[in-house]
Amino acid sequence: MRPAGQTAGQPEAAVSFCYNLSMEVIPAIDIRGGRCVRLFKGDFSLETVFSSDPAEVARRFLAQGAKRLHIIDLDGAARGRPQNLPTLERIVRAFPLPTQFGGGLRQMGDVARVLGLGVERAILGTSAVVEPDLVARACQLFPGQIVISLDARRGYVATHGWQTKTKVKAARLLEEMASLGVGRFIYTDIERDGTLTRPNYTALKELISTTLLPILASGGISSLEHLGKLRALGVEGAIIGLALYTGDIDLKQALGLQNTIKPHSSDLQ
Repeated sequence: MRPAGQTAGQPEAAVSFCYNLSMEVIPAIDIRGGRCVRLFKGDFSLETVFSSDPAEVARRFLAQGAKRLHIIDLDGAARGRPQNLPTLERIVRAFPLPTQFGGGLRQMGDVARVLGLGVERAILGTSAVVEPDLVARACQLFPGQIVISLDARRGYVATHGWQTKTKVKAARLLEEMASLGVGRFIYTDIERDGTLTRPNYTALKELISTTLLPILASGGISSLEHLGKLRALGVEGAIIGLALYTGDIDLKQALGLQNTIKPHSSDLQ
């Protein structure tokens, strides 16, 4: 995909900082055992609990100005079926704006159920690798509501709650899912998730160059500068987790600057 303002034959390096008009900043709530937690690099043994009431966290994000919420059922991702639906219901009631939910959505009935609870977008990950036909049917039944999560380590997708390695390249999976009718993707660098380091700009740039479809970025986002660089790359949204809970990023400030922040002139590496 050619960045806005780039003409045919123009070197890519010359347009490293062409900005979207906007980039959505999306706070994340990960649920495990009914509590709001964060993991380090997807490791279930490295868990930090931030609240016993995820709905209250959602209300706090709403009060700070969030317009969308990203919710993951970690138990569901590990077990293959959503495990925290009562908690999801409470979050949806507490946050009466668009939400997106993933974690164990590997059956059509579960996809329909979470969308029926008021979730706007259903996020599928493992199903994209092990049962692409399910993804195709879901796209037909719920047009515009299916998002594929490309969760990768060193470019290769991991499934089943990030615990199973595959030989599937994230870029290849994106291409295959787009051909089935998927209209939106989330890219997470697992090795950076929960680390407060920085996003994988190189991987994101490569993915964005292959598609006109919107991509949301996740993993390693821990500063306003990171948000500026992501916006320059052309991502549709930035999903922020741990940095909001530690205070490394102030949500109000990030939301207020999401249409104006610009990165420094350093390379997007």
